[in-house]
Amino acid sequence: MPIGRKAITPCLWFDTQSEDAAKLYCAVFPNSKITAISRYFDAGQEIHGKPAGSVMTVTFELDGQPFTALNGGPQFKFDDAVSFQIMCDTQDEVDYYWSALTQGGGQEGPCGWLKDKFGLSWQVVPSAIPRMMSDPDSARSARVMNAVMKMKKIDLAAIERAYAGAA
Repeated sequence: MPIGRKAITPCLWFDTQSEDAAKLYCAVFPNSKITAISRYFDAGQEIHGKPAGSVMTVTFELDGQPFTALNGGPQFKFDDAVSFQIMCDTQDEVDYYWSALTQGGGQEGPCGWLKDKFGLSWQVVPSAIPRMMSDPDSARSARVMNAVMKMKKIDLAAIERAYAGAA
């Protein structure tokens, strides 16, 4: 069976915030929606320890990409080993996603990385950067890399100036 775009669904483990997270992400990304919510039952409570009726999973789509959010408990936390990239065509898009995902307790990180208020890592990346970074002119790529390394939120105009060799 060939693997299609929707054959792999990321599952995000939360303590108790899966519904809040899904609502935030669906509000931030266009063409997004919550598709189902399942709840814990008394059955298995000796293992899961969750109150009957509390949210177990939330399935949702972000612009057509399916996700599952699980309220699994406090055992596991997000870390930077996994992040989601948001490719942006304009500075307005970079600004929008950066602001929306850092508000309410998110944290800015280096080089276009951030953590939202739930601790999930995102990379807000101008779509021009991969092209610039793979330019056969290594001096251009090096200037872009040097500029990106000094930024938190990416400034597309500054990256374009670096690429062009302008001060």
